[in-house]
Amino acid sequence: MRTAYQYKLRPNKDQIATIEFWFDLLRRQYNYRLGERFSWWEENRCPVNACPLIMPIPQLKDNPDYYSQKKDLVNTKDKFREYKRIHSQVLQDCIKRVKLAFDRWFKTDKNGKKLGKPRFKGKGRYHSFTYPQIKQDCIEENKINLPKIGRVKLIQHRPLPEGFNIKTVTISRKADGYYVTLSLEDKSVPSFNCDVKATSENTLGIDMGLKDFLLTSEGESVPIPQYYRSSQKRLKTLQKRLSRKKKGSKRWLKAVKAVAKQHKKVADKRQDFHFKTANELLLKADVIAHENLNIKGLAKTRLSKSINDAAWGQFLTILTVKAENAGQKTIAVNPQNTSQDCSNCGEKVPKELSQRTHSCPHCGVVIDRDVNAAINIKKRAAGHSVLKARGVRRGTGTTKREAHAIP
Repeated sequence: MRTAYQYKLRPNKDQIATIEFWFDLLRRQYNYRLGERFSWWEENRCPVNACPLIMPIPQLKDNPDYYSQKKDLVNTKDKFREYKRIHSQVLQDCIKRVKLAFDRWFKTDKNGKKLGKPRFKGKGRYHSFTYPQIKQDCIEENKINLPKIGRVKLIQHRPLPEGFNIKTVTISRKADGYYVTLSLEDKSVPSFNCDVKATSENTLGIDMGLKDFLLTSEGESVPIPQYYRSSQKRLKTLQKRLSRKKKGSKRWLKAVKAVAKQHKKVADKRQDFHFKTANELLLKADVIAHENLNIKGLAKTRLSKSINDAAWGQFLTILTVKAENAGQKTIAVNPQNTSQDCSNCGEKVPKELSQRTHSCPHCGVVIDRDVNAAINIKKRAAGHSVLKARGVRRGTGTTKREAHAIP
């Protein structure tokens, strides 16, 4: 079982200077290695038995893959002595990031669309670096010992869970300071699965919307907080201040940081709301059913601001991950006609979006439109075969829940 804990760092001036120095050197190395791969690909994109029409015949040279670029780091340190100040494994992880970004370019998503071309990172655009390995006793009291940086003070707002080992450590820079993310693993948690059926007794259907964040098949509603809309007035003031500053000046940089802090505050509030809502849902049922929405498509409509503010995609991702960690499951069902079909008799009852009450002329049932949709979602999920992990959710900062086989 893998999980991650993030803590706020309080580095001193010398440590901040070292971290920023590393960020800049790693950014340059990332751009150089990515440029090597682009150069080779441009020169060798045509077959060897074909005449290249886009450029002259290239000189034959080896493909700069992950291992050759990592091996070439020795030459980099000889030519540029400042790279010796960076931890060797952190520098190797930079090469790994180049490999992942370049390989992702040639893959396609689930819809068959090609992913975007990796971009060179401008100044200030490299925000994190990772230690692939670190000592298990790196945290002592309120400090973490980072190789070649030193003992950095951190705010450990919650203790590390027992039985978990530290696998990687990532230092990141955000709008309000520096953070450390510990990737933890516990191999003692069972991971075997069993085939079970989702039934009406152990399943809860949820219908997500903009009037309420979600309504359950039991008739319970969660109000939508609209954190971005409530902070628009403050953001407007900060953006006005930023627009009056000379670009590149110290006051301009200070205004940029103020805007970024406000956006991060909104994002943190929204994420906290999503985590708490997901925990409450998982305490009510073993299986959570939801619609398989095309959120990217919906975000291109006139309701884009409200949909992005609700962040349904982030919530469903959090719900899925937390369900898997707890030995529970989420099911995405077909959203077609969940609001139009009657949850009682199954007959289709067409209605406009403005009509918020479902009144069936066939069976006479009258209920809220979204509750009707949530019940239909629950019924569509019932009978699905799901793989459910059996084990015990251990102390990871949330309510402990014993995962058992669904009856």
